[in-house]
Amino acid sequence: MADEICKAQTARPGGVTIFGKIIRKEIPADIFYEDDQCIAFHDIAPQAPTHFLVVPKKPISQLSEADVADEALLGHLMIVGKRCAADLGLARGYRLVLNEGADGGQSVYHVHLHVLGGRQLGWPPG
Repeated sequence: MADEICKAQTARPGGVTIFGKIIRKEIPADIFYEDDQCIAFHDIAPQAPTHFLVVPKKPISQLSEADVADEALLGHLMIVGKRCAADLGLARGYRLVLNEGADGGQSVYHVHLHVLGGRQLGWPPG
């Protein structure tokens, strides 16, 4: 079983997450975008030539826990992902991924959008 999937099988919601620490600047990350709602930074274990995360500053543990009031924020993550993908030269395309729960491969319980590109991505994924 892949390392991230092993992590996903044992990860649980609650507590302090690595993304909260990055947002609060308690640990370093290669942040290249930030606004009042989210940050974007390069993944430390990239799965494609370009692989970055867009993370809301509001701590929503997983998509299934999002409220209707989070609708605009979740849409904002996608727009930021699109803008950052363009800025990083992903003109030929990219993939947006949001993992949900253990079987979805979620290893950090703070909603985050993966943006992957820079090569032909396979289908089906996983």
